[in-house]
Amino acid sequence: MSAPDLSLLGLVLQAGPVVQGVMALLLLASLACWAIAIEKAILLGRLSRQMRRLAAAEGGAAGEGLAAEVQRAAAREWSGGRDPGESRAEYRERIERAMRDALSAGLRGVQGGLPLLATTGAVAPFIGLFGTVWGIMGSFQGIAQAHDTSLAVVAPGIAEALLATAIGLLAAIPAVIAYNRLILRFARLRQEGMTAIGAIGARLSARPPQAATPAAAA
Repeated sequence: MSAPDLSLLGLVLQAGPVVQGVMALLLLASLACWAIAIEKAILLGRLSRQMRRLAAAEGGAAGEGLAAEVQRAAAREWSGGRDPGESRAEYRERIERAMRDALSAGLRGVQGGLPLLATTGAVAPFIGLFGTVWGIMGSFQGIAQAHDTSLAVVAPGIAEALLATAIGLLAAIPAVIAYNRLILRFARLRQEGMTAIGAIGARLSARPPQAATPAAAA
């Protein structure tokens, strides 16, 4: 009787169809999470530059990107001037609200894929554990049929089953780390954007447009 192949590839090939399906699902989820993490890391670099442009008011409202979108939202509210009976504080709040809405919409549009990271991080270990339990059940059935409880008979089946849990952890751990880091960076960028919005709102509300009526500019 030949010795069982206990290499990683051998364990995968010798596993049952259910355990192989669990492994394949976890590997696909892991690949998707890595792709999302890399894409968001590149995107966050671009957003960081956009927030610096917004803080410095560079490029103006005629450019492209999130900074320009926020400045265009501010320009639309500012160009109409203050409404009759509207205080300067209310005028500033209206300008800043338009900018906050534009910033929030822009950030929501680039956060797609983060729920998959969170789901993979939370669920992958349990999916791997399901594959392990299923594989161990199969091993015990094989033991009962062979009437042999020696380690040589038990070890291959248990190793195949435990590999599913290991793959589940390998999929979950990077997904959790990536999700937490990305959420933190998005929160920081949002805070930087809010700080810039406050500065822009204060500047614009103190400088009414030329088209404003005398009453509005008062």
